[in-house]
Amino acid sequence: MHAECPADLARLIDAVRRVAHTEIMPRYLQVTHDHKGDGSWLTAADVAAQLALSRELAEIADAPLLGEEMSAAEQQDAWDRGTHGVWCVDPIDGTTNFVFGLPFFAVSVAFMREGRSEYGVVYDPVADEMFYAARDAGAWLNGKRLPIRLPPPDLADATANIDLKRLPRALGLALASRPPYGSQRNLGASSLEWCYTAAGRFSVYVHGGQKLWDYAAGALILEEAGGRCATLEQDDFWTCRLWERSAIAATTPELFEPWASWIESVVGPVSDRLA
Repeated sequence: MHAECPADLARLIDAVRRVAHTEIMPRYLQVTHDHKGDGSWLTAADVAAQLALSRELAEIADAPLLGEEMSAAEQQDAWDRGTHGVWCVDPIDGTTNFVFGLPFFAVSVAFMREGRSEYGVVYDPVADEMFYAARDAGAWLNGKRLPIRLPPPDLADATANIDLKRLPRALGLALASRPPYGSQRNLGASSLEWCYTAAGRFSVYVHGGQKLWDYAAGALILEEAGGRCATLEQDDFWTCRLWERSAIAATTPELFEPWASWIESVVGPVSDRLA
């Protein structure tokens, strides 16, 4: 990590790396799994990692932990109790990839106050890539300041990360039939998608609906890397609805403008969508 890294963020980075290597990677490629009530995957590694993180994070800041592997009632209770801060944890973002042996998954942890992330860490243990940020202090990858590379200046040459299945139908059809960018990908792990956009590996990003733990760390990292983000409903990303929100993002503000304008040309102005 870089020399100016805040002490609590440095401790968070160490904790996340430790949990990933003790609880997650020993279970990778030999996964014990089941389905949750919503049909998504749940593995023994998810449960073990969230429990281990709950212990580690309590040593850094005494705040409620809101984890993906909790009931909705427990999540709401943690949020309500977090008047001075709350830990938001996704022990394995990209669990389907993890189950099937695809090497695109991450541990995502953010410390949030008043609905905004103060610290964010996203760790890819397969690649040993640690993305991290502190509000108003910049974003980093393994000690190197983000972005690693700048995107092409023209949207037509951009590489996009697109999750078509969660987008409004009109937008999904337009992206499939007449995309404004040069190429597209989808990793199946939202936190890494944010970080890859922050790093300049993707130039633009759109997602139709993410849970709090999907965006809490990644959106902060993107912003602190100099990128810009909004939702399909409004310009201020951080004041949109809490538990699930869409995302429009780009590595640079200059690329965000034509990207958001193109999306608006398909789905209409925000004022029309909220009417």
